[in-house]
Amino acid sequence: MTEEKPKSTILLIILAALLIFAGPTYAVYAFLHVLHLNYFASMGSGFALFIIGVIFLLLLMKKKIIS
Repeated sequence: MTEEKPKSTILLIILAALLIFAGPTYAVYAFLHVLHLNYFASMGSGFALFIIGVIFLLLLMKKKIIS
């Protein structure tokens, strides 16, 4: 019998994946072309989103939410 995960847990996992994968790609594009930010500021913010996503994923793994 499998254990069902609550909807909030699934949303946290999706948020971590979005920060890791969409942060350095789509967010950087949006910062560069939509918001017209500086190149280095947009790259730095994309890298920061990636790091936040990795830390968030590691915390989920530490709390045994993701095995």
